[in-house]
Amino acid sequence: MFRPFSIYVGLRYTAAKRSNHFISFISLVSMLGLTLGVAALILVLSVMNGFDRELKGRILGMVPHATITDYGQPLLDWETLASQVEQEPDVKGTAPFIQAQGMLTNRGVVRGVVINGINPELEQKVSIIDDHMKAGSLDALQPRKYGIVLGALLARSMGASIGDKVTVVLPEASISVAGVVPRLKRFEVVGLFEVGAELDASLAYIHIDDAARIKRIAEGVDGLRLEFTDLFDAPRRMTQIVSATGNYYRASDWTRTHGNLFQAIQLEKRMIGLLLFLIVFVAAFNIVSTLVMVVTDKKADIAILRTLGATPGRIMRIFMVQGTVIGVIGTLLGTALGVLLALTVTDLVAWVERTFGIQFLSADVYFISYLPSQLQMSDVWVIVTTALSISFLATLYPAYRASKTQPAEALRYE
Repeated sequence: MFRPFSIYVGLRYTAAKRSNHFISFISLVSMLGLTLGVAALILVLSVMNGFDRELKGRILGMVPHATITDYGQPLLDWETLASQVEQEPDVKGTAPFIQAQGMLTNRGVVRGVVINGINPELEQKVSIIDDHMKAGSLDALQPRKYGIVLGALLARSMGASIGDKVTVVLPEASISVAGVVPRLKRFEVVGLFEVGAELDASLAYIHIDDAARIKRIAEGVDGLRLEFTDLFDAPRRMTQIVSATGNYYRASDWTRTHGNLFQAIQLEKRMIGLLLFLIVFVAAFNIVSTLVMVVTDKKADIAILRTLGATPGRIMRIFMVQGTVIGVIGTLLGTALGVLLALTVTDLVAWVERTFGIQFLSADVYFISYLPSQLQMSDVWVIVTTALSISFLATLYPAYRASKTQPAEALRYE
């Protein structure tokens, strides 16, 4: 498409006359605008990908992909149900649970908490908690020992550490000779976990037998927790799995508990990407204005080339080369800067937090406590292709105007 002559002249015309520094300045601004737009797109989309990864890897690694419960009563004979469900090819594992909502008290500090009664051996099949133990171990949860594993933020806010005694208060009241009193039980802290998410401030684990005693469940469990090979199959597969059991069980999945958060991240990624693409469009308009001014600045040269036999098509290609050079350089610089920032932004933000003693993301407010980033080459290719395409299209109108320059009109006042 571009012959050597067109490329040579186009590169020579990339810089305006020495006397016209304003056009050179506009060309530089166009290139910088494209560079910043591409870099910002790559960086922001990488951060959004990081949030998406952390949601799926940490939050959805701790909460159930899906659960099976009975309607208003304990789930009996859960071992048989678990064996049946694990026969499904896309089910990675199952584990029973008993869940209670209550409060923890220690040294006069009270915190609301979700208490999960688990079987430590089976829980590792459906949860990543064992990989994020900061102190202690899940194996320390033994029946009738009344041990408890706390989230690191929860323990820190209560001033609790390994070996301390904390009191679990359940909202159910008990009637005794002293009257109606809340249900209380002392537990010993035997472990701390930290996944860097909001769950660190609101979740605790105890042995499932201890949970049955404090909830006064004589037989069975609250439900069965499932983990799938692909968590996005959970909503579709749960209906099929429950139907295959032949019983009337209640099925739930992660989209009902954390689906809104996942959808919000996906929506924000699309909207932010769309908004940041406007930066690229603005830079493309700058290329248009730059080339229009260059065409005006080079009218005499265009007329001379026309009189020497240059065709309108060749003139058009010359100015398309010039605009394309601006687009290619700006896109390549922006890609390099964006990739560099995407790969280092997590460490960079952590360094700023340590140096200045500030925290950008608090786990008490956000679902993670640090800024994640995941560079995906598919996003980079889409951004680069789009930026180059827009830059190329921006050259068409000015180049067309240049090709329509009449030599006699251009040289009349020269």
